[in-house]
Amino acid sequence: MTQTIEVPAPEGASTTPAPKVRGRWALSWHGVRTVAALELRQRVRSTRWIVALVVWTVVVGAITLLMFGALDALFGGIDDVESDNSGRGPLLFAAVTFLVLGLGLLVTPTLSSTSVNGDRNAGTLATLQVTLLSPAEIALGKLLAAWAASCAFLVLSVPFLAMATAAGPTPWWSLLRVVLLIAVLLVAVCAIGLGMSALVSRTAGSTVLTFIVVAAVTFIAPLMFGLTYSAVSSHETVRVYGMPSSWNGDTAVQCVWTEEERPIAHTELTWGLLAVNPFVIVADGAGTGDVDSSSSDALGGLRDVVRQVRAGANGQVDECWADDDEFEAARSDDPVWPWGLGLNVLLGAAGYVVAVRRLSVPQRTLPRGTRVA
Repeated sequence: MTQTIEVPAPEGASTTPAPKVRGRWALSWHGVRTVAALELRQRVRSTRWIVALVVWTVVVGAITLLMFGALDALFGGIDDVESDNSGRGPLLFAAVTFLVLGLGLLVTPTLSSTSVNGDRNAGTLATLQVTLLSPAEIALGKLLAAWAASCAFLVLSVPFLAMATAAGPTPWWSLLRVVLLIAVLLVAVCAIGLGMSALVSRTAGSTVLTFIVVAAVTFIAPLMFGLTYSAVSSHETVRVYGMPSSWNGDTAVQCVWTEEERPIAHTELTWGLLAVNPFVIVADGAGTGDVDSSSSDALGGLRDVVRQVRAGANGQVDECWADDDEFEAARSDDPVWPWGLGLNVLLGAAGYVVAVRRLSVPQRTLPRGTRVA
């Protein structure tokens, strides 16, 4: 019969169990908060951070006031504000919204595109990696810190957006929806920058790549929509609602339906190239009122154009020059912004996944010249 003999531990030896190894995707609020607090503390101590906030406020405020003055002159002056609010207000709200979004897309990539490789070059990243913090916690903490920094710029812009909303008749819930949409777009950009900073060893390279991705969804995708317009166009026999063949120039005329061959663009195949654009997302999701021929609502106008592009060709063409409401253009009432916002969030999620994988230790291979500690 075998007898088990327990050998006592040497005197003075530690009996504390070894710490449990945490997985790559382990998450805890304490770990995420610790990393985010460290990142934010470094930003707050920086003088450049305070200067950037001041410059942002001055620039946005100055441009907003200049647009106020320009629109006052355009719509008849301050004495006619009550009668001209329906034209001035929506245009001012759209201008300030696009200004804040555009500046946000310029500033945000710089807040996260050096988060990982910057710390690695400074020799501080390894200090975090050897702790019990998981790669997911480190990445999420850095992401939340960068997003909080970008939201600070957005919060400073809210008073100017409120001024534009108060000019009327834009509903106040449009202000809330615009702020929320911009905030989600900014976190997606932050995540893209975080992934680039983990993927590229040089800070300049990761910043440039982040700007390229932002430019791709903002400028290149709409450009590709225009370049592919001819590829999705063809000559088809459609119903044309136009002037009768006997028309002699008289304004009192009734348009008629005929069947003719016309070039038709099937934009329902390529509307996604416009949907991914941040400006289209905000315009479509702002929830402003309906647009008619006398409206100056730029957000609503862009929304209607994109939804009409999504609807594509319906086999009918309007060529009636008379004031006739019988023709109804093809239009989809389905919102476009959820699809575009979802694509941006997917890009951000991909950046976050890349950052987590690159923060995992031990790394099998590292780029040449990479500093470990």
